[in-house]
Amino acid sequence: MLTVQNLTLTHKKDLVSLIEDLSFAVHPGERLALIGEEGNGKSSLLRAILGDPALDAYLDVRGRIVNTFRTGYLPQELPEGARSLSAYEFFCESDRFYDQTPRQLGELAARLHLNADVFYSEQRMASFSGGERVKLQLAYLLMDEPELLLLDEPSNDLDGETVRWLTDFLCACGLAVLFVSHDEALLKQAATGVVLIERLRRRQVPRVSVCHQGYEEFVQARADLFAHQAQVARKEREELDRRMQRYEQIRARVEHEQNAVSRRDPGTARLLKKKMHTVLSMGRRFEREAQEMTAMPESEEAIFARLTCVPLPPGKVVLDLHLESLCVGDRTLARDIHMCVRAVEKVCITGQNGVGKSTLLRHIRDQLAAREDLTVFYMPQDPGDLLDMEKTPLEMLQRTGDREEQVRSAVALGSMKFTGEEMNHPCRGLSGGQKAKLMFLMMAFSGANVLLLDEPTRNLSPLSGPVVRELFAAYPGCIIAVSHDARFMEQVCTREERLTENGFSISRN
Repeated sequence: MLTVQNLTLTHKKDLVSLIEDLSFAVHPGERLALIGEEGNGKSSLLRAILGDPALDAYLDVRGRIVNTFRTGYLPQELPEGARSLSAYEFFCESDRFYDQTPRQLGELAARLHLNADVFYSEQRMASFSGGERVKLQLAYLLMDEPELLLLDEPSNDLDGETVRWLTDFLCACGLAVLFVSHDEALLKQAATGVVLIERLRRRQVPRVSVCHQGYEEFVQARADLFAHQAQVARKEREELDRRMQRYEQIRARVEHEQNAVSRRDPGTARLLKKKMHTVLSMGRRFEREAQEMTAMPESEEAIFARLTCVPLPPGKVVLDLHLESLCVGDRTLARDIHMCVRAVEKVCITGQNGVGKSTLLRHIRDQLAAREDLTVFYMPQDPGDLLDMEKTPLEMLQRTGDREEQVRSAVALGSMKFTGEEMNHPCRGLSGGQKAKLMFLMMAFSGANVLLLDEPTRNLSPLSGPVVRELFAAYPGCIIAVSHDARFMEQVCTREERLTENGFSISRN
């Protein structure tokens, strides 16, 4: 059993609390989802439960955590030390790997939709697709037969088929699971309870809600609660307004009578003064009642930003790609690839994990980089490929460092719900969602008329995701994206190209 009691997480640098006084428990078979906006402390909570000593460098952890489960942890990004390892070297770091029979490895590979020989592959972990890396890490965890899984965005980069497998696995495995996710389909089908982590009032006041209901029930109950609370609050305010209006009329009348009374009538003056004292006491009582009224419901707001560029001529050919084969090292991923994209199009490349979508997008990036008639921005799947993790978000957005640029950068980060402290934290301390938002701002600042996007919505919350999709849909330039996000494809893209080992299948508009 996992028990968390009165847990508070506070940044050591600026003493800002991410989480305050959180208590909950996870029992065998329960699947609790951690949800909330980017940077609210969800990943830090998982690492605090795991007992990660790296948190000591920047986070103060207070409270009590008791975990009697054998625990497996899936981080949001592949650890830096594992990136240079081959798949075989990666699995050799698990003591249980040597206990697995070929049949067990084959069954595990089949469950994860992997080739059975991947456990002995010399391919570097960093060169696998994002989805393949998630599957390989899951395989590593499952070898140890854990009782509790701590999963940080487990569905990131998984294709639709594997997300369905993951959902079925979590529902059927019988393990206790605590997982961070922004995937509404996964939340609806897999979560038996929800922990919502928020930061209100310009991200200065943390609030946590724990609900032992499914995600859809939680959303409906929260909406009903907000509606009831808002109704009660409005009625109380309407009643107070009526009483205050009556009070102001009485006070004004008494004040008028005081001003009109003759100095030759001290008795009446004393009575009016006493009456005014009573009236003012009534006003103070109403003010106290106003402070004790039911508060209007609060929730975090969505981000705000915009994407602009000077659009290209509609008929202009942005990409005319002919590729005989797509390879990683000695491994051929796909053959006979042909793709033509014009300036007005927003194309989504889809396909199973490992077919080479991200590799293809990097190839397109390299091909377009030499074009002087285009301004191209590439948003990678791995933030480490674009961000300098030792720099702050403010530094990443600045080129000249002048005062005007600093103000512009701070305003832009504020629009993405970064606090002043977060703007000055090194990027390595940001959550996956905050890194995605920072890359989005770098994209907005670039003025690019061609965007190459590798899973652009993968780390965004259900609140931020719709806003970002609307911005991409309204963007006047050309987009070539890799995505498994069905809503992104539906709302943003004008065409889908499905990549297979034999090139693109018939496109769908």
